[in-house]
Amino acid sequence: MLTDPVPATGGTRQAEWPEASRTSGAGPAAGHPAGWRRWALLLAAGWVVQVALRVGFASGQTMPVATPDETGYLFAARILTGGPAADMSYGTVYRGGYPVLLTPVFALVRDPETVYRLCLVVNALLGALVLPLAHVLLRRFGLTRGRAFLFANVVALLPATVFYSEFVLTDAVLPVVVLGWLLLAHTWLTGGNPRIQAAAAVGASLLAGYACTAHSRGVVVIAVHAVLLLVAAVRRWRPLWQTALAAAALGALFLAGGMLNAHIFDVLYPMGDNDLSGNLRRRLTSPDGLGWTFSLAVGQLWYLVVGTGGLAGLGLLGCGSLAFRRGTDPRVRALALAVLGSVAGIAVATSAALPDEIRVGNYVYGRYLACFAPLLVSAGITVLVRASRRTVAFAAGATAVFAGASGAAVRWYAGDRLTRYVFTPFDFPEASFLTQDWQRFHLWRATVAGLVLLGLAVLAVWALRGRKAMIVLAGTLAAVQLGMTGTATAEISRPLVRQFSPVARLEGVARPRERVAVDWQVPWKLRLPMIYDVWWRRTEEFDGNRQAPPTRRADLVVLNWSGVNAPELSWRQGDPPAGWHIVATRVSYEGSWVAWRRDRPSRQAAAGRLSAGRSVPAGW
Repeated sequence: MLTDPVPATGGTRQAEWPEASRTSGAGPAAGHPAGWRRWALLLAAGWVVQVALRVGFASGQTMPVATPDETGYLFAARILTGGPAADMSYGTVYRGGYPVLLTPVFALVRDPETVYRLCLVVNALLGALVLPLAHVLLRRFGLTRGRAFLFANVVALLPATVFYSEFVLTDAVLPVVVLGWLLLAHTWLTGGNPRIQAAAAVGASLLAGYACTAHSRGVVVIAVHAVLLLVAAVRRWRPLWQTALAAAALGALFLAGGMLNAHIFDVLYPMGDNDLSGNLRRRLTSPDGLGWTFSLAVGQLWYLVVGTGGLAGLGLLGCGSLAFRRGTDPRVRALALAVLGSVAGIAVATSAALPDEIRVGNYVYGRYLACFAPLLVSAGITVLVRASRRTVAFAAGATAVFAGASGAAVRWYAGDRLTRYVFTPFDFPEASFLTQDWQRFHLWRATVAGLVLLGLAVLAVWALRGRKAMIVLAGTLAAVQLGMTGTATAEISRPLVRQFSPVARLEGVARPRERVAVDWQVPWKLRLPMIYDVWWRRTEEFDGNRQAPPTRRADLVVLNWSGVNAPELSWRQGDPPAGWHIVATRVSYEGSWVAWRRDRPSRQAAAGRLSAGRSVPAGW
């Protein structure tokens, strides 16, 4: 792709593995059909291994614990297949692009735990595509086939691509979308065959449109892509019919995605959302808001650089060199600017929209920019293995300066809030590994650890030569990535399941076809997974502080409870009606609840109600 992402002042170091040419691959047989088949099979095998790794890491996840994000996507997929809705009002809107990928699972399976596990398999199948895409990217960066395959496996192991695949989150597939978008845009602007150019232009537009349909971060991607199309049309880089075709594809998917998301909004957010767009407007039009926005954006960039051991910093410098140095092909310059613009735009927009949640993750957060981590780490690795020593030294030094300066900016703005506010381990899978502390955030310890990793990578390339240097570098990076994901799984993912499984599920409490009502006062971290467990019909929600439980419309009522008083006192609106009794109680740090059930009706009444309730959609 970006064929020389290193500063021009340092030149390039020639590849030391045997190769016929930079574009023909490793070894004289690479251009032969047998050579292509061998590499295709190797990539397929690597993809299978990556899928297996992801499935293995996710094997302990049995329920949505990253609430409300996971439940938002699960509910969206459920309603798209005719299943019951839920009330997500006053919360963040979760878009429909990712849930569309999960609809086959919901259409075929009903058990909530099985559905959840299969959704993680979908994550693995799609997320592992980072491997072949990273291989193509590294080849376009100028690496030999052997080196490209070696380091593509390293890129595919990044926690940014593996850890989030352990949850039903759009972050599991966004890295693939971003890589595919940029590679197709590059093919369109630099390819030679008009048919391939046109197909790539349409493909890039569809992926940009899908990114917008899947997540609000995609709004930045689709805007950047639209600017790219406009510039290509004005500069006449490609025939206007190709640009028009790409623009039509972009517009069509944008409109279709808008209709999809409008439907999901109407069903899941009947009383409105939490107005993130309002936050965005207020923050970008007030001095205090601008201070918040740019400080948090710097924190996101700090995390991106430090969390990748400095490699993303090298990648940003490489893209910056392509974008602003003389002699860069204008089309490649435009692509480099598209990357930089997307990263900056996402950092600023998400920081401006983010509500103040009184948590450390407000000020340093890596998830929003994680979708660009594979791209930037690939560019950073290319700088390491292709650039001269002077260039590598300059880039590593500049990355260290940026990490220190951005860390200082975060510390200056956030102050003691980095220690006073709530620390959520889920927000810090990489930083917690770097500091070996999953209970507190350590800004400078993480900064130093990330820069030490960068220094070790530089020394490995300088101290060793040829094949040995590449193997040692790739092995070290892979070990670090696996260590990050492995410890994050052990210290974050699995404990969350152990914490919430006993108190946030209605499995064994609610019976299929039973009419269930849940008190709105039950904490949302418990209430939303409960509603997900009730797959057969819509759960009725009510405010137990102001409303009596809907005893005429429910067979099971879950009420909020202090966990201290007698469970019978959980029925706050007078005495429970005759025939209602307690069937389950749960007490936890996150909240407590009591489940009340109506006494079993007569067999004749039960048969009548079952007959009346057969309006459940097919498959549910």
